[in-house]
Amino acid sequence: MVVLGGLAVVRALSPVANSILHSTLLERGDQLKTEYDYIIVGGGTAGLTVADRLTENSVLVIELGEFRNSSNVTTVGLGNAAFNDPSLQFNFPSVPQLGLNNRTIRVLGGLMLGGSSGVNGMQVHRGQKEDYDRWGSYFGPTSSWSWDGLLPYFKKAWHFHPPEAALAAENNIKYDSKFWGTSSEVHASWPTFTWPFLKTEMAALGEIPGVGYPSDSGAGLPGAFWYPTSADPSPVLRSFSLSGHWDGIEATRSNYHTLTGHRVLRVLIKDGRATGVSFVPANATSQTGANLKTVQARKEVIVSTGTIRTPKILQGSGIGPKKLLQEAGIDVIVDLPGVGSNLQDHSFGVGASFNMTSFPPLPTPNDLNNATFLALAQAEFDANRTGPLTIASANCAAFLSLPVIAPSNFLSIAARYEAQDPAAHLPTHSDPTVVAGYRAQQRALAAALRSNGSAVYNLLLRGAPNEGAVVSLRPLSRGTVSINAADPYFGEVAVDYRALSNPADMDVLVEFTWFTRRLFAETALGGYGPVERAPGRGVATRDGIETWLRGGLNPSVFHPVGTAAMMPRALGGVVDEGLRVYGVQGLSVVDASVMPDLPGAYTQQTVYAVAEKAADLIKARA
Repeated sequence: MVVLGGLAVVRALSPVANSILHSTLLERGDQLKTEYDYIIVGGGTAGLTVADRLTENSVLVIELGEFRNSSNVTTVGLGNAAFNDPSLQFNFPSVPQLGLNNRTIRVLGGLMLGGSSGVNGMQVHRGQKEDYDRWGSYFGPTSSWSWDGLLPYFKKAWHFHPPEAALAAENNIKYDSKFWGTSSEVHASWPTFTWPFLKTEMAALGEIPGVGYPSDSGAGLPGAFWYPTSADPSPVLRSFSLSGHWDGIEATRSNYHTLTGHRVLRVLIKDGRATGVSFVPANATSQTGANLKTVQARKEVIVSTGTIRTPKILQGSGIGPKKLLQEAGIDVIVDLPGVGSNLQDHSFGVGASFNMTSFPPLPTPNDLNNATFLALAQAEFDANRTGPLTIASANCAAFLSLPVIAPSNFLSIAARYEAQDPAAHLPTHSDPTVVAGYRAQQRALAAALRSNGSAVYNLLLRGAPNEGAVVSLRPLSRGTVSINAADPYFGEVAVDYRALSNPADMDVLVEFTWFTRRLFAETALGGYGPVERAPGRGVATRDGIETWLRGGLNPSVFHPVGTAAMMPRALGGVVDEGLRVYGVQGLSVVDASVMPDLPGAYTQQTVYAVAEKAADLIKARA
């Protein structure tokens, strides 16, 4: 994978400097009112979106991280400056992964106002129609959680800017504005520059039987396509929930308060209803004395701290698996076994990678880290806001189904998976409701493995002399997130991805290597002298590929979902179709944790759509 490393930081163009007004920012708990209509725990991608939409009422957002507006956050410049800034993220190790030779994995996420939308790779693509229809199917055929039910919110979430006409024509970039809106202040746009070899790679994908080119990246179909990035095209800055849903708030919305640098410990529950939250400064190590404060909610408490943090808030509030709560000495308010179960994430390091030994000359030095090139690119960007530094992390890719990847084996893989005992590969002693929920997923995901309309394989294209960034979109193993029973409020959660615990994952991932080899050997790409870097030509058997995967696979692309799943309670669900937590009135969850299973795309765009829909659901019941 080629990226421009060692980039000089692009000059800081602060979005706050360009829009003076924003939510009232508070830094001390004693600055709060005693109560608000809505308290939103977490000021990330979903939290700030929901807060913005609810401010006909009084709203308080409490965020563990701080307000940061550094150039690392706002710079587009290949999308990696913010991700490589440890001050903007939480970062701790998972539990050792038995299926990965006992390796631990970094658990990462945005820790700042704006959340992970401020540190991600800025890629804007959505999953397939079948993904969102599957979510609703867990409730029945009339559910509004479907492609048709979410499409208006996908459109509402973004301000779409078409690519430059010359760029689109030169690269055959397809787009269809009917899948997009223009009312949001979160922007989706295109770089002004693309690497020439991308056209060759996109054409080569079309040589594979079954690979199509959808009319738009947002059409809900698998295939090979170009897609925009989350950047505001006028200043050419990252566009995220902070700039779109917090900056620029009208002065009349003085009822919208934001408290940063504070940790919510628990939701306060009285007579079965959420009444507020208790919180302490982020650097506190105890909840005694003046550290601990409370604030009341008149209408609802909305937890929006993400798939890793939301289970901690719920479990710490007495909502979760009874046995775990009792071990932690927490009074059980609602025995809800699904809280913290059903963890899923996209994984990478799962397909063969190649160096092109006959790569065509680039219109820039072949060494993309060349200091001269960087200086020229920087000068062009500073002068005109154009050129290579308008690229975030990627703008085209393949999202392919298992029938395309494994035409001879997909039916047998799906059949073996569907025939499994649903409890066989879940954590020992999983609650019967969690097992029943996985059985429902198993049937639905087996159908997805057989379908031409559901992507399992993602190949990011860089237009570079080394390629092979393959991501698994449809993991079948399920992990857990659990509070530290010895220190439930200040200790770090235990994250266990349980990577490769379901053998069907290996069945699929081995096919990824075979397929990627075919793509680079049997299409026009074979004319550019591809030499396999990993796992290497000498790894020619299934056993060899499995050994390689266990040694190098990473089970997280930082897209975790599922730990507060929107499913019926009898299926291990945590929230209902209104995103209300079972067993407690006035308590909702709005973040990626409610997704019952992963979309066949990265999660940013889907989180925004879920948040937009959630805001309407919450307002409708006020």
